Amino acid sequence: MTVPLEDYAMIGDGETVALVSKHGSVDWLCLPRFDSPACCAALLGDDRHGFWSLAPDGEVLETRQGYRPDTMVLDTEFRCEGGTLVVTDFMPVRDGRPLLIRIAQVVKGRVELVSRAAFRFDYGNMPPWIVPEGKGLAMHVGPDKLALHTEAPMSVENDAVVSRITLLEGESCDFVLAYGRSNEIVGDGIDAEAALREAEREGRDWIARLATDGLAYPEAVRRSLLTLKTLIHRPTGGLVAAPTTSLPEQPGGTMNWDYRYCWLRDAAFTLDAFVECGFVDEALNWRDWILRAVAGAPEKMQIMYRVDGSRRLDEAELSWLPGYRFAKPVRVGNAAAGQLQLDVWGELMSALHIAERAGMERTTQGRHLEHAVVDHVAKVWTQPDQGLWESRGEPRHYVYSKAMAWVVLDRFLNGRGARELTSERRSELAGLRDRMHATICAEGFDAGLNSFTSFYGGSEVDASLLLLPKIGFLPMSDGRMAGTLRAIEAQLVEGGFVRRHRMEALVPEGAFLACSFWLAECLLGAGRRADAVKTIEAVMAVAGRTGLLSEEYDTRSRRLTGNHPQALSHLALIQAVLALKRFDDGERGDDADL
Repeated sequence: MTVPLEDYAMIGDGETVALVSKHGSVDWLCLPRFDSPACCAALLGDDRHGFWSLAPDGEVLETRQGYRPDTMVLDTEFRCEGGTLVVTDFMPVRDGRPLLIRIAQVVKGRVELVSRAAFRFDYGNMPPWIVPEGKGLAMHVGPDKLALHTEAPMSVENDAVVSRITLLEGESCDFVLAYGRSNEIVGDGIDAEAALREAEREGRDWIARLATDGLAYPEAVRRSLLTLKTLIHRPTGGLVAAPTTSLPEQPGGTMNWDYRYCWLRDAAFTLDAFVECGFVDEALNWRDWILRAVAGAPEKMQIMYRVDGSRRLDEAELSWLPGYRFAKPVRVGNAAAGQLQLDVWGELMSALHIAERAGMERTTQGRHLEHAVVDHVAKVWTQPDQGLWESRGEPRHYVYSKAMAWVVLDRFLNGRGARELTSERRSELAGLRDRMHATICAEGFDAGLNSFTSFYGGSEVDASLLLLPKIGFLPMSDGRMAGTLRAIEAQLVEGGFVRRHRMEALVPEGAFLACSFWLAECLLGAGRRADAVKTIEAVMAVAGRTGLLSEEYDTRSRRLTGNHPQALSHLALIQAVLALKRFDDGERGDDADL
């Protein structure tokens, strides 16, 4: 049985995550890191590929799932004929080794509980060697080991660890899973209840820094921030785009990509959201991660990196996995890392500008990088590229890419870096910036359509054009942007949901959720508050029971699609709600947000 994405919740420890279905099954778990091979990969296959189920042994009448307020602690409630069971799942912040803790408690009546831990290493390909270890059982494959500890009796059945226990009202049973190297003893002596209290305290203390006065949809913003925090690699500060790979953008299709990496595309969005919400430490850590990752020559900069900043993301296909809803291939790694995307330099410079505006100290490395990027973009901005949407076809002169190249010069000239130039060089760069703007407007705007187009000489729009006001290229009050908004609404919008491209133009895919929030910001810029609110609420309504948003939404099947949860969707939600607050506070300026 394939579980809809909206029926999955996420727990994590700041270094990896687990996806837990509303049926109580951990169907995705990579250890020890976001981009490590999965030991639970049923999400992309079935029970043969690794899972850990903890649920009543028998018929379940009803299930409910939700996070405890202002935490990433997950409760799944099972109502059965004879009683009610609550399973509490969380991953404590690491003090040495990764832990996944599950606490089962009967809150009413009597429930027979069964745990089935069928871990399969190397993305579901390798069953483990299972041996006793201390008071638990250890599962080994090569250098990796999982140790499961519980007071419930354990047995081995078909290469799985199985526990059965009957609990009465008020009774509970803890299950502690620890990861380590195969030659280590891990997981002994964990106090599950103390770890739970600390996980709740940590989450609530962190999110309490958010000021929600006058903020619409405060719960959605809090949940989005907590989701983003869970996707930040705590040791390095890098933010993964999503914790999953190969969840298809098109049902049954081949657009299945690995998103467990850090995209520079998200740099400015992330800094802007965290700074405006008051989480400056996280913004600073992300800024510093960017500077470390892109160190070196600008022409060698990639569009994405691993969480530790390493560059090799060689793409491979896992033939033994049938894929989510049989969408193949399942891929690990991402070949798009080597693409030329002009926009990444603009996103980098915008991020550094936001950091400077927020009062973060400008580093020596940052200064050198700014000057090097400006010099490089001045040379290459006329080249075609693969665009924001990472086309794997022929390079084109994408309008958004060109506009982000313009952003490089604009932010530099409006920052402290420009003061380090001679007046002659400043004048030269200002002239180039103005020529870039004029060229983009001349080549990228179609007077007959009264709209910017996706690329020079094209006749179609794409949703990246919704970002032109946000980056300060043109305000919504400009007639060309008004015309572009009308074209996008006519060609790409369906029921408040925005597709990246016209469905006739490319392989059909779902609506891209971040784009719908970008549309809402443009509607606010056009003074159409009611339409903006309607759009924001339409997207929020499709979130799963736990408030998580995927990359896309299929308006036909009414299901979330694409990798889940998606950082960019939650970043765009936060920014749209903040834009609504600025609108309601009377801020109508045309200054760039990014």
